[in-house]
Amino acid sequence: MKIELLKLLSKNARYSVTQLADMLGENADAVESEIKELEKEGLIYGYKAVIDWDNVENPPVSAIIEIKVVPKADLGFEEVAEKIASFDEVESVYLMSGGYDLNAVVKGKTLQDVARFVARELATIDSVTSTATHFVMRRYKELDVKLFEGEKDDRGNFLI
Repeated sequence: MKIELLKLLSKNARYSVTQLADMLGENADAVESEIKELEKEGLIYGYKAVIDWDNVENPPVSAIIEIKVVPKADLGFEEVAEKIASFDEVESVYLMSGGYDLNAVVKGKTLQDVARFVARELATIDSVTSTATHFVMRRYKELDVKLFEGEKDDRGNFLI
């Protein structure tokens, strides 16, 4: 039941215990108990709404930051990743393979706020050797939820 329950909750955390029990063919008490156990074990950290910020007045600006790091002996990337994650502006931090080491999703009120945060806070961390900032222009899908079903973006339509 554990994996099936996690899949259902990741798809829609607003399912009631009764709905989950029906979908899983279990009784509601067993499902409620399993959810509490998953939370206790740290498999479920929280529940979050997926917001289409493009439709909110004065939406926050988001950027994806590529971060190159020199890992510290015996600590690897953990220390710098934890430092980056401690900032309120940082929404997510990931260890990456490929051309850079860490990926951070950062939010701010304006492009300048995000740029200032990267320059003053992220780029000045001891182990950080470089950053590259990519501003999010529009979200089409987030956490398996399609956000964009309205007007088409015509930036790809070029006549030569």
